[in-house]
Amino acid sequence: MNAPFALPRTVVRLADPAEPALRAFLADHPAATPFHGADWLAAVEEGTGARALALVAEAGGQVAGYLPLSEIHSPLFGRVLASTGFAVGGGLLLAEGADPAPLLAAAAELAQRRSCPAIELRGGAMPPAGEGWRIKADAHCGFVAPLAASDEAQLLAIPRKQRAEVRKGLERDLAITVGRSARDRAAHHAVYATSVRNLGTPVFPRALFEAVLDRLGESADILTVWSGDQPVASVLSLYHRGAVMPYWGGGVQAARALRANDRMYFELMVHARRRGCTRFDFGRSKTNSGPFHFKRNWGFAPEPLTYAAWTAPGAEARDADPTSAKHRALIAAWQKLPLAVANRLGPLIARGLG
Repeated sequence: MNAPFALPRTVVRLADPAEPALRAFLADHPAATPFHGADWLAAVEEGTGARALALVAEAGGQVAGYLPLSEIHSPLFGRVLASTGFAVGGGLLLAEGADPAPLLAAAAELAQRRSCPAIELRGGAMPPAGEGWRIKADAHCGFVAPLAASDEAQLLAIPRKQRAEVRKGLERDLAITVGRSARDRAAHHAVYATSVRNLGTPVFPRALFEAVLDRLGESADILTVWSGDQPVASVLSLYHRGAVMPYWGGGVQAARALRANDRMYFELMVHARRRGCTRFDFGRSKTNSGPFHFKRNWGFAPEPLTYAAWTAPGAEARDADPTSAKHRALIAAWQKLPLAVANRLGPLIARGLG
């Protein structure tokens, strides 16, 4: 009589995100994002101090699942294991047919062992609701659309009203630069820091931008719009599997009248197509927010994003959303800070946002 077939036992362990087996797993996985990779985790650790961790599930000697994590500490927002830190994606990845339960249980055990009462999964395979997990499917939306085959076709693909704004920007005497040099980095930080201060949120540490550019190499760059010798709009973008993602961008006060932000995103579409991209990933926005409607005006259709959050038994749910009602008064006060003060204090706070 034949012995019954035994399924291989799943083993979960802490891993080095740079292990060759994990790199191969990510290269083959259709849902892998730039935020899953070892380079992103290392850049976040270098730029913010959030320790890079990774859980890997193995069955029969093969990778069955992978959960990248950033351990984030904040005196204001508490401690959390985020998958992945300072990212809009990077959640749990599973091989076909793999069970998420062992990895989720290991993540909860790791969080408690490291005194983190919260876990956040940003996309990827979702856990079942309950057992400390809450699923959020209506808070944020993503926006992705194909790039057109030519500059003129790209312009015509933009809805009429928004296309008129882009044309106004194209008529202005503005210069465009793309690169990763010290000048590009300084211009981007100056514009971005001003932009987020005006929105009432603290700027991320400059070291984070530097580390992302250094670690990702040719998979990241900065496009800046200049009025004379002044940078007025700038965006740090990521490139992954044929998609460009404008990730950290903004404009100074003069950008609105110059239509510099409109010019910036159109020029990025053109630049990305010329370097071989076929899709424009406009990133995530809070549902029904100003940026949400701005992206719809460009002709992008919103796609709801699903996130999950785990809270340890007896702990209060983490709220690090800088736009939440809980933080509204702080936002109003931050908008009034002198830029030099905001730039000094901002990174100390923002490194705990994750």
